[in-house]
Order: sequence, then C-alpha cells, then structure tokens
Amino acid sequence: QVQTVESGGDVVQAGGSLRLSCAASARTLRTYVLGWFRQAPGKEREFAAAIKWYGGSTRYADSVKGRFTISRDVAKNMVYLQMNSLKPEDAATYYCAVEPTGLLSSVVERYRYWGQGTQVTVSS
Repeated sequence: QVQTVESGGDVVQAGGSLRLSCAASARTLRTYVLGWFRQAPGKEREFAAAIKWYGGSTRYADSVKGRFTISRDVAKNMVYLQMNSLKPEDAATYYCAVEPTGLLSSVVERYRYWGQGTQVTVSS
C-alpha cells in the first residue's frame, strides 16, 4: 500500500513558477513510477510528467515539455514538479500517483494510490 500527499499549490501569475511536492509513503518505491497528473474543471484528468524511482528516467506531456521538470529525492521519498513559465491553461488540480508495474506510462488508468490533489491557479 502506498499513500501520496501533494502540496505546494498556489495562485501564481502567468509566466511565474511554482514547485509542487508529493510525499510518498511506502516500504519501498524502488520498482515504481511516480506520476503527476492534472485536471481542470470540466476536463478529463491528463498526464503531465512521470519519473522512474529507480534510475530517474522521465517522461513529459508535450504540453509541459521544456517548462516543467519532475524530480525525486530518494532519501526523503519525495517527488517534485518544478513548473516554470506557467500559462493560464496550466491551471488545474494537480495529483500525484503511482504506476506499480514500473512502466513509464502516460495512461491515467495505469496509475494507483492517488493523492487528494493540490490546486494551481494561474492568473493572466
């Protein structure tokens, strides 16, 4: 069983930056992939970024590539999403979740152990 807790959401101006954090509690995350997803009101949840716990390989959605960076702190069991050059369309509730088979996937349905989300608002 894994628990994920997101934090760091805030109101930020367009062009600004924000760092989201996800605390993941588990006996070991070694074989897992941790992912960030987002959901805006009236829209489906969509993939943003993912990272393999072992090795640190990453994957990004085209919409955030070059602006967002996912990273992890193995000692602290933390995953981060550094978001730069934020746009109004980045506004959403951001969720952290686990892909338990270790596949660096962008498919929402492959992920488990969703957190409660953290709200990001981008003002223009």
